[in-house]
Amino acid sequence: MKHIKNITKTGGLLLTLLCLISFGLQAQISPGDLAEPHAHLEGLSNCTLCHTLGDKVSDEKCLDCHKELKERIDQKKGYHSSSDMKGKSCVECHNDHHGRKFQIVRFDPKAFDHRLTGYKLEGAHLEKACEDCHQQKFMSGQKIKEKKYTFLGLNTECLSCHEDYHQASLPKNCLECHNYEKFKPAPKFDHNKAGFKLLGKHQDVDCLKCHKKEQRNGKDFQVFKGVEARNCTSCHTDVHQNKFGQDCKKCHSEESFHLIKNTSDFDHNQTGFKLEGSHVAVSCKACHKNNYTDRIRHQLCTDCHKDYHEGQFQNKNPKPDCKDCHTVNGFPGSTFTLEQHETTAFPLKGAHLATPCFVCHKKTEKWRFRDIGSSCSDCHENIHKETISAKYIPENNCMNCHDESRWNKVVFDHRQTGFQLEGKHGLVSCRECHFRADENGNIHQQFAGLGQQCTPCHTDQHQQQFDDAGSTDCKRCHAFENWKTLHFDHNKTRFPLDGKHAQVPCASCHKETTKNNQPFILYKINDYRCEACHL
Repeated sequence: MKHIKNITKTGGLLLTLLCLISFGLQAQISPGDLAEPHAHLEGLSNCTLCHTLGDKVSDEKCLDCHKELKERIDQKKGYHSSSDMKGKSCVECHNDHHGRKFQIVRFDPKAFDHRLTGYKLEGAHLEKACEDCHQQKFMSGQKIKEKKYTFLGLNTECLSCHEDYHQASLPKNCLECHNYEKFKPAPKFDHNKAGFKLLGKHQDVDCLKCHKKEQRNGKDFQVFKGVEARNCTSCHTDVHQNKFGQDCKKCHSEESFHLIKNTSDFDHNQTGFKLEGSHVAVSCKACHKNNYTDRIRHQLCTDCHKDYHEGQFQNKNPKPDCKDCHTVNGFPGSTFTLEQHETTAFPLKGAHLATPCFVCHKKTEKWRFRDIGSSCSDCHENIHKETISAKYIPENNCMNCHDESRWNKVVFDHRQTGFQLEGKHGLVSCRECHFRADENGNIHQQFAGLGQQCTPCHTDQHQQQFDDAGSTDCKRCHAFENWKTLHFDHNKTRFPLDGKHAQVPCASCHKETTKNNQPFILYKINDYRCEACHL
């Protein structure tokens, strides 16, 4: 830029000298062609229109032509009055004599700080290209002749570039409702400052529901001003057909049209039918199917509600009603008490007291309350089937073995089988002995053919050392209370314990060994010589 400035200053002096020396000559001498906007200034006779005689290009002469720019500079407005431009001459940025196609106005739009113009770019404006706004159609001012070559002529009012969507029905200052980010919605608009405050459900209503679109001047127009809102019926249909007047707020609120307020003007409790429980939330039309003034039968629940049980209780005298078992809080569940159940053919005892109603009164299409039966097998599956002799469960009566407290509490007298349960056997669950897993892991019941030997249930830890005729009688040494050898007497063996031997721990002689890869204690010792133990 400094180089160009020196060239321009030197060129100005040279031109002046040439004009003095060659004045009147036919040949024209110039440092270069003027740019296209200044082409009409070509010729030696026009040099002094821009150059001061004997000096450089004059800012004053520039502004003599560019009057609209001088006017803004005098008013201290715009980019040329900014702090960045203060003290600079015109030719530092705009110089000429570089050819017809030379661009006098050149700058980097990306590096240009638009705030220096007096108009800060914000929001969506930051995404716009210069030519999107700096167009001839947006420019104003009669003083600007060549709008094609200037950035002047724009003002900062929204409607100077944007079409007035509201067609002059609202104030011109768009920023009262909108911001620079996007036009819709209007984030700065507060409906509560309007003549109609949005409360309750009105806050969720789409704007178009009230502010309708229509055609004006051949264009879409949304009505925001002058919307009728004196009465609810301005927007809402009077479903009561004026039976209760036009003041809907007497009964309804803006929170929900379907909830009726208890006011002094309308109190349903005074109609003879007090609304309680679930009835409070029932739509008026569900009961008042025609006119609200028509009388409605309401002595019995079945006057409005269908008999869900389809006459299962009709044989009662007097005739029962739903309220005998249910409340107005809802049909699910029942108020039928345990005391009332005592009067039926099946009084509830034990675990049956805690059994939910639906377990017995099963639902297929409807809940069953009649012809349910009263024997155990009517509700419970006989899981024993043919595994127990009928002599132990006559008539499939589960109560011969079980009681109603819980299934795993068995009251069966095991002495009937010939195998009395003694000691620990009396504490063992029936399943421990009578429920067996096969080779595939499936559980099977077995009550018959178990025998009374120990080894069918207990593992022989001694590896058949004490077998007698193919079986081991554990009772010879052990009792039913625990596995301690209460009945074993070493003196009845082939090696009575005398002297010091009586004080020797069992493990000193009876060592652990293995058989079939299974460890066990060797109790049957065949070598009783002293040297077999003593070295």
